[in-house]
Amino acid sequence: MKASELRQKNDSELAKELLDLRKAQFSLRMQVATQQLSSTAQLGKVRKDIARVKTIQREKAAKQ
Repeated sequence: MKASELRQKNDSELAKELLDLRKAQFSLRMQVATQQLSSTAQLGKVRKDIARVKTIQREKAAKQ
């Protein structure tokens, strides 16, 4: 997910995206714990996407 795509979304869409990413992160963590995850790089990608969403939310809050 690109930051430019996130900047086009409104606050409620960003909040929903963050919730979805956190659910995905939890699911991936459970897969790691049960040794079902084959590619641990997915966990890092989700973490970075969460950081992107939170950064965009902070930027939008600062503008107001």
